[in-house]
Amino acid sequence: MTNYGFLIDQSKCIGCHACSTACKSENQVPLGVYRTWVKYVETGAYPDVRRRFQVTRCNHCANPPCVRICPVTAMYQRDDGIVEFDPSICIGCKSCMQACPYDSIYLDPETNTAAKCHFCAHRLDVGLEPACVVVCPEHAILAGDLNDPASEISRRLSTAQATVRKPEQGTAPKLFYINGNDWSLHPSAAPASDSYVWADKVTEQNVSAYALPVHQPTLENVGYAGGGRKRRSLTSHSGTPIRTPQPQGQPLNGPIQIGGRVAEHMVQTAYNAQHNIQWHWELPAYLVTKNIAGGLFMLLSLGAMLNLFRFDSATFLAAGFTAMLFMLITVILLIKDLSQPKRFLNILLRPQWKSWVARGAFILVGFTAVGGVWWLIEGAASLGWLSNDIASALRPIAAWLTFPLALFSVIYTAFLLGQAEGRDMWQSNLLPFQLFSQSMMVASGVFLALNLFVNFPADLTALLTILFPISIAINLLLTFAGKLNSFPTDTAMLASREMTHGKFRNHYWWGGIALGHVIPLALMIAFAPTLPVAVLAALIGLFFYEYAFVMAPQYIPNS
Repeated sequence: MTNYGFLIDQSKCIGCHACSTACKSENQVPLGVYRTWVKYVETGAYPDVRRRFQVTRCNHCANPPCVRICPVTAMYQRDDGIVEFDPSICIGCKSCMQACPYDSIYLDPETNTAAKCHFCAHRLDVGLEPACVVVCPEHAILAGDLNDPASEISRRLSTAQATVRKPEQGTAPKLFYINGNDWSLHPSAAPASDSYVWADKVTEQNVSAYALPVHQPTLENVGYAGGGRKRRSLTSHSGTPIRTPQPQGQPLNGPIQIGGRVAEHMVQTAYNAQHNIQWHWELPAYLVTKNIAGGLFMLLSLGAMLNLFRFDSATFLAAGFTAMLFMLITVILLIKDLSQPKRFLNILLRPQWKSWVARGAFILVGFTAVGGVWWLIEGAASLGWLSNDIASALRPIAAWLTFPLALFSVIYTAFLLGQAEGRDMWQSNLLPFQLFSQSMMVASGVFLALNLFVNFPADLTALLTILFPISIAINLLLTFAGKLNSFPTDTAMLASREMTHGKFRNHYWWGGIALGHVIPLALMIAFAPTLPVAVLAALIGLFFYEYAFVMAPQYIPNS
């Protein structure tokens, strides 16, 4: 069976970008996104400095995580090993981009669907080589059948020492490098730069232009006494003065020093392709709203199953309606986050069952349907349309059906994030338990807030008054326990540091920890009448925590 792969000889690559431009031309790749790009990493100490080139693209993994997480089979693996995509059915959930450990997938700005290198499959199918292979002037790129011992790529691999990127991920990548440099292969080995060749940095809000305007130097003329014109200074169109000419070939202001010592070796990324942040505030908000909806029905189910409190129809109708409202908000947030929202039904009509995105969609649908039917039964009984005896007989059955669906609605996101193998910080065994404790925290708080408008049974109020602070304390312990675990990879460690000490430290400490946990606990202990303030603080604080948790790993480069 055919098994296609790439081999790149980095000792031959001259960084000419012929492969990048050929890829763009052949596949009509829009500006600002890349299927193939050349990464520059500069190493050494003056004057012995070297620039290293690395051709980067999809690895066409034998065990591709992007295929497993895709909910609609838009990303799929062909029989010949090529990882292909079908933009006509993609819903734009961007899960495949989070699953890729190599930053090889992008969101096409013209089609709003996922796209990446597809091995020029349309050329292979008619007997032609990929465009990048054809145009490489140094024959540094090879493509062929890894299972054919007579192919050039197999013969080269049999005699050369080759390496792959991130073998620890278990993806079995089929993009091999001869003389691959560790500083280039490992994204965290060289500090990321905000400077990109031929492009401005695209912010999180995507407000800056993709193309960098060319500023031609101009001579600014000013008048002077005597009626003539005088050349004043050389400036760019932006108004920034051009630096006074300096001697070339040596560092400005002398040798580079660190801590008073001359730097012996420097590593810096001079050029790399930028990959935009794909998941934004909608996902953290969905986690909070989903936790409220699932947690409310879990509490109602436990009350009906275990007789934890006297069951009251007014209590159930108020809490159930609130849960359904938050579930509606959850669905709106999920659809809004899709770049192809009109195709959202694809996830139900053609699901890919290995994906926790697809599984989660059916769990949410099942939970909403069963919980909604239960709410209608209780509503019909309260209006006298259904006898109380029938409602009482159906209540335990509805509770036993609803509880597992509500539970899985809350914790399935942990398994979804577990499939996002490009973000190692999300791979935590504690995450299902943390989502459950968060659900109990916000659900019991919302339940208590509803008590301001609906008179709950006394035993229920007493239970919620205990559950709210206890669940906050447990979630706080689980949050810190997760930080005590050893990190499996450097990207997980860097993401955690970005969350707690970097860009999102204020969201994490002041929002998630202080506002979401410490302040509600203090208010509950010292000032019981301030319960609504404590509940509101917990809800807002949880959103800030989830925001830091979702965003921080996306700022760690994978290429």
